[in-house]
Amino acid sequence: MYDRKDTFYQRAKTEGYRSRAAYKLLELARANRLIRRGDAVLDLGAWPGGWLQVAAELAGPRGVVVGIDRRPIDDLGLANVRTFAGDIDDPVVQAAVAAVRAEPFDVLLSDLAPSLSGVRDRDEAQADVLLDGVLAWASRSLRPGGSLLVKLFMGPGFEERRRRLRSAFGTFRLSRPDATRKGSAEFYGIARDHRPSAAVL
Repeated sequence: MYDRKDTFYQRAKTEGYRSRAAYKLLELARANRLIRRGDAVLDLGAWPGGWLQVAAELAGPRGVVVGIDRRPIDDLGLANVRTFAGDIDDPVVQAAVAAVRAEPFDVLLSDLAPSLSGVRDRDEAQADVLLDGVLAWASRSLRPGGSLLVKLFMGPGFEERRRRLRSAFGTFRLSRPDATRKGSAEFYGIARDHRPSAAVL
């Protein structure tokens, strides 16, 4: 059984991170040099803010970090972070982000996950809809050559989702950080060299 209050949970509480998931991004970003000083980073599914905290640290004071989630994110007290509450597919949210950041982002992060129902076909369909949204944001807001970190789940549609990501980026690899829960089917896709013309295939 998964213990929510495991080592990573306790570390997050001690070190001031909003969630244990912060350590997933820390490990992946450092191992892959994903976020650099001065980068502009967009985080989809950003609540409660652990990834925003890490992205802000790595991008530094000259960087810009924007987070979107359906749930409002409590103020992080970080000058280089802006957050918006709403669905990633909402045109109002999209316009609000564009008003804050007119230029393309350097890095797109997505820790979005489907609300699992236990009905395989429904859950797979939800996973596809989420990836549609992520790739739409990439096509619209990620600079050519930019990078994407996206959560993926093993399942019947996994290979097709991986194919779509590979077609939209020059390189793609999978990773499973140490902070991933034991028994979880989740992996993270690390995609580089964004190709905007192929991002919605």
